[in-house]
Amino acid sequence: MGRLVVMRHSKAEQDGPTDFERPLADRGLRDAADAGAWLANTGFVPDHALVSAALRTRETWASLAGGASWTLEPDFDRGLYAAGPETAIDLIRLVPDEVDSLLVIGHNPTMAYLAQLLDSGDGPSGAGDALEGDFPTSALAVFGYDGAWADLTTGSADLVASYVGRG
Repeated sequence: MGRLVVMRHSKAEQDGPTDFERPLADRGLRDAADAGAWLANTGFVPDHALVSAALRTRETWASLAGGASWTLEPDFDRGLYAAGPETAIDLIRLVPDEVDSLLVIGHNPTMAYLAQLLDSGDGPSGAGDALEGDFPTSALAVFGYDGAWADLTTGSADLVASYVGRG
């Protein structure tokens, strides 16, 4: 069974030259590194990372990868910045079949909706407890998925774990 991790970017500064260019706050850098360490401790290593091209998501990726000691080059996608949940699913469907472990980093409300839409409800009890009905910055939803990415649909993945890093 493959793995899909859906992540909301870490805590960003309130201001930047544009919304697209807002950097992470110091807390966001720490939280992303902690989330990376948590993922590494679960044994998750992405084969592919689909990351919004916005500055705060690129910085989230860098801190997350640093915390996990990953060297993977991500796919920065400008379309993921403004994507709604259905468009995010469409982007995931384009991921090559040889990818077993996929990480997606984007923005809310899309990442929260995406996590809700994908969840089959058949995962282990308590897998989403860390989210507490919310999808705050640095939130991770870890799904098991048994199928081709091109066939991903709503309700087709099992939420198996969740994590929220807060420094």
